[in-house]
Amino acid sequence: MGVAPVTEETADQPDIPAGNGRRAAIVGTGFMGRVHARAVRAGGGRVVGIVGSSLERAESARPEIGADQAFGDLRDLVESVDVDVVHVCTPNHLHEPVVHAALAAGKHVVCEKPLAVDGATAERLADAARSADRIATVPFVYRFHPVVREARERVRRGEIGTISLVHGSYLQDWMLHPSDDNWRVDPEFGGPTRAFGDIGSHWCDLLEFVTGDRIVGLSARTSTVNGRRGESQQRDVTTEDVVTMQFATASGAPGSVVISQVSAGRKNRLLLEVSGSQGTLSFDQENPEVLWWGGRERSSLVVRDPDTLSDAAARYAHIPAGHPQGYQDCFNSFVADTAAAVRGDTPDGLPTFDDGLRAARLADAVVASAREQSWVEVAR
Repeated sequence: MGVAPVTEETADQPDIPAGNGRRAAIVGTGFMGRVHARAVRAGGGRVVGIVGSSLERAESARPEIGADQAFGDLRDLVESVDVDVVHVCTPNHLHEPVVHAALAAGKHVVCEKPLAVDGATAERLADAARSADRIATVPFVYRFHPVVREARERVRRGEIGTISLVHGSYLQDWMLHPSDDNWRVDPEFGGPTRAFGDIGSHWCDLLEFVTGDRIVGLSARTSTVNGRRGESQQRDVTTEDVVTMQFATASGAPGSVVISQVSAGRKNRLLLEVSGSQGTLSFDQENPEVLWWGGRERSSLVVRDPDTLSDAAARYAHIPAGHPQGYQDCFNSFVADTAAAVRGDTPDGLPTFDDGLRAARLADAVVASAREQSWVEVAR
């Protein structure tokens, strides 16, 4: 997905008072940095600075990011301009030092997921955010689809009864071919788990968010389909392309999920289905305008219509029914809710560093289970 360049004229905005959550700095010049920048601007905010691995890279990315200034170091940025929130969009292994630096400078933080490459590091970051008394969030943005909020409300109201089964998948194909390569493949940069850490974490977060139930134990198997990657297949691969996982929740419901980055034709298909004693709810991220509701006597589609959704869901339906919302809209809502939290009004369901810690603990359990070929309890 391309990003329209931002010129000096389009980037020019009136001064925004510091402290209202709308003056953002972005660390990282890649795709996710651009997504974050668009979300900041969509909420009426301003990207006051972009930090790259070098000043030259930051300056090269600055027009497209729409940043006021480019910097080669975060410390130089926070000492030079007023910043409310630092968005950390670096490779995974750099999250810890950048987050600590931002918190030490007294800034609120948005850190890309996974929050950290292991649970111990994620716990240190969550503790640091609490000690600093700063808002610290992680973009589990699929929570912000209006029909996901609707599913959550219907589960809360008991509409589907007692949950008896949860299952689904998250399937992509961007790593299908041996020639497909990315920094995430290397555990030194991405961590010991790739497919689960990158996208399986989203699925598990959505499951626990919608149901209010937590995974307490799991059995995972992993597969590396392409053992060598790169244009000449010169890179040995140890991180997984596929994960299959069975699990149990605290309420006793069994579940299963398939995670894959090598499923041909599936671009970003996150499917979550929750069945209970009275009905079933099913959400497909590639068809995000509807929620499927199934019952013994009848089944129906719940449409993303702000006039008919619950109040909790309608809050995120920003345009009339029939005008599709998508991934960037979810990101915009997440960044807007983070800014609201900075101003002292934390919205329900905002994913924080504690949720990032939760995802890291699940990832640790997946890695341990696959290594030991056994059932593993998930740290709480």
